[in-house]
Amino acid sequence: MSKLKRPLAVMAGCCLSVAAALPYAHAAEQSVLRVSAIPDEAPTELQRKFEPLGKYLENELGMEVRFQPVSDYAGVVEALDAGRLDLAWLGGFTFVQARLRTGDAIPLVQREQDAAFTSTFIASNPDVDEHADLKGKSFAFGSVSSTSGHLMPRYFLQQADIDVDAFFGRVAFSNAHDATVAWVASGRVDGGALNSSVWNKLIEEGKVDTDKVHAYATTPTYYDYNWTVRGDLDPELAERIEQAFLKLDPSNPEHKAILDLQRASRFIETSPENYKGIEQAARSAGLLQ
Repeated sequence: MSKLKRPLAVMAGCCLSVAAALPYAHAAEQSVLRVSAIPDEAPTELQRKFEPLGKYLENELGMEVRFQPVSDYAGVVEALDAGRLDLAWLGGFTFVQARLRTGDAIPLVQREQDAAFTSTFIASNPDVDEHADLKGKSFAFGSVSSTSGHLMPRYFLQQADIDVDAFFGRVAFSNAHDATVAWVASGRVDGGALNSSVWNKLIEEGKVDTDKVHAYATTPTYYDYNWTVRGDLDPELAERIEQAFLKLDPSNPEHKAILDLQRASRFIETSPENYKGIEQAARSAGLLQ
């Protein structure tokens, strides 16, 4: 029995049949799936990446899929908690925050790559080839709530006995991975950390001037992004959403185009347990009390 159907069996055994049917009556009225994503890249890029996925989900689910951009990471968590969103693309740390705040947010799927994600450290000075070379210099993370752009780079620096706030001359937050690269390339800061997937994409697309910025280190691996639904979403709809993602087949050209935009080889099931390490890292780094 799937993780989404087990609660139904319990509910059916504990509640009157009429009461148990009420969530389904409510779900039958839902005609729009409201979707968002943490703003870890420019809004236009997020919209471009989601458009074909949104059309695919509409076909698979038989309902309108509406993308609702948010201004910051906290906005996604707040919207899930308030029931204004049904499905969201979250980083590992944002999922932990959402789970702690809502108590029941459910991670459905992750990209295969998210089981072994990394962050990349970059610098403008070509002579920088280790963290020690940036001592006393300015450094940028992405969003405060970013897993790959802040939490895990900070955590692994801490593991290397580097007190981030004392080690660097100035610490700033660019609020997006591509912005971090732009800040380093322009000389606004001397170094930074970002999502390795975004760094590789920018390199592949020729959007990084490697004469102005280079990668000098990569973190160990950790779990990161996932697609999460609010905990009170109709379990049958949540199951259909999960199956739609799992159905994406890289051997199908239309599916591969969607997967490529998501920088995914394929989607696989995930669970809250996968993100316990992220929660522990956040507590160790002082980002969760």
